Amino acid sequence: MTPGQRRRCFGLLRSAGDVWACVLEVNAWRRRRGGAPLVGYQQLCRELSGSGPGTFADLDSVGARSVLRRFSDAWFAAAKRRTAGDLSARFPRRRRGLVPVRWYHGTFTLDGRRVRIPTARGTAPLWVRLAREVPYPVEQVRSVTLLCEGGRLFLDVTAEVPVTVYPPGEQPDPGRVAGVDLGIIHPYAVAGPDGEGLLVSGRAIRAEHRMHLADTKARRRGVARRAPKPGEKGPRRWRKYRRRARLVEGRHRRRVRQAQHEAARSVVSWAVEQRVGVLHVGDPRGVLDIAAGRRHHLRLRQWQIGRLLQVLTDKPTLAGITVHLVDERGTSSTCPACGRRVPKPRGRTLSCRHCAFSGHRDLVVAASIATRTPGGGPTTLATVGLPEVVTHRRAGRHLPATGRSRRDPRRPRAARGSVGPRRPAPPPGGESLAHEARIHNTHRKPGER
Repeated sequence: MTPGQRRRCFGLLRSAGDVWACVLEVNAWRRRRGGAPLVGYQQLCRELSGSGPGTFADLDSVGARSVLRRFSDAWFAAAKRRTAGDLSARFPRRRRGLVPVRWYHGTFTLDGRRVRIPTARGTAPLWVRLAREVPYPVEQVRSVTLLCEGGRLFLDVTAEVPVTVYPPGEQPDPGRVAGVDLGIIHPYAVAGPDGEGLLVSGRAIRAEHRMHLADTKARRRGVARRAPKPGEKGPRRWRKYRRRARLVEGRHRRRVRQAQHEAARSVVSWAVEQRVGVLHVGDPRGVLDIAAGRRHHLRLRQWQIGRLLQVLTDKPTLAGITVHLVDERGTSSTCPACGRRVPKPRGRTLSCRHCAFSGHRDLVVAASIATRTPGGGPTTLATVGLPEVVTHRRAGRHLPATGRSRRDPRRPRAARGSVGPRRPAPPPGGESLAHEARIHNTHRKPGER
């Protein structure tokens, strides 16, 4: 975009922030007077119409109403959570400098890669050119949202996508059920019918989180001496560092989000190939209420359970697959063969010392989840089918540590001349020093390791 177009787009986002701040000011004034706050969408729209035209610069009434809708939804969502007993929910009372603006169908014009963004009456039209084509037909686009992330402008497009239509005999079968277990090392572990299973590796996503955190800490240590005091604007060098930090943070979020979508797409593609009609997904959000320390809370925050559940709900729905959330409590600490409690393993193998059952921990959990229904209880081995053929997929092939070099450029290099600990030479026979491979999901004799 040209500098003028960029300046006008940021002006719209700042005007939306002014609308948000105006609502906060009105509610604060009413709270001091002892009156009820204005939180309903219709009430806020009446206040907006009374302000008159030209109050918020180039922002038109449709864009201002989208900000009011965002505020009203946030307020009622917090009220619902507090009514349910979640006292950590907070009402929207913080000012925002830049607030996303949404325009609905009929208010904007989409012509190929050119979009006309609506502005206030009497102002010049604002046409912008997109970086790539919109992946949906024009008649399916329902709304566009202008937003800023990491110092870059984006236009979020919402479209109405029809459900996939399959040829006769190839559509998902509602009688074929698969269980899905959510995790960190494996974002999705799926156990399906006919002894089929799927493991999606998320080690690259975990490495991206770790390297981004280490890189952020190193940057902060390097600029700690020249950091301005609270309230100071800071020199231009500091502002350039902050701009660079925002760009890096936005790139990190986009990388992780893309990897999560790739993982969910792998699950949906596998389910379509297996003609799975119903997915039982274990809901692990109960672990968010457990006080387990600072390190574990960081892992849970980086896990992003809500986003994984949302992505895994939207994509199967478009493919004609039904998704049900079930309780997964006890699936990782209960033997599906004898029903006795087993200690949670440190590795990826779940072993029962009572009946010599052994299997991949995530696949065993997914198989147990597949037999559960919303509100149902535990099951036994008679109804749990363990996968025998497992398909492996990797999420995040675009991440830096997944290339041919297998090395993240943010990782500090070893000192010159240091080769690290030397590995012992192989024996004369040419035998490998690696441990023998083991195939799990088998029954072992009592006492056998």
